[in-house]
Amino acid sequence: MLANKAKPARRRLDLVKGDQVVVIAGKDKGKQGQVLRTLPEQDKVVIQGLNLVKRHLKAGQRAGGGAQSMQGGIIDFEAPIHRSNVMLVCPNCGRPTRIRRITLPTGRKGMECLNCGQPIERVGRVEGQ
Repeated sequence: MLANKAKPARRRLDLVKGDQVVVIAGKDKGKQGQVLRTLPEQDKVVIQGLNLVKRHLKAGQRAGGGAQSMQGGIIDFEAPIHRSNVMLVCPNCGRPTRIRRITLPTGRKGMECLNCGQPIERVGRVEGQ
């Protein structure tokens, strides 16, 4: 019998929700957008308004058994794109860039743009939201 394979360690993505990225490969090459969500277990990200695909939905019954039924039709939605096909846009110089991991003067870990050499800062979440 075959033994179960060990799961690979989950890789942390350098991209987070709200980052500005540019697509470097595929049908949307050269277009910029904002990251809507990340899927670290699949190494993919969803970008607002890019990699649109069509899904055909059949009209169906509602789960609650009510009188209304779900409307069918064709919907457009953003499909995930692999992280290797996108590149972070530096907020300082505005160019697509690779990043370098650094330790900030405050002691926190951060990233640095390889084009302009400036640290890349992200706006933190507001407390209480």
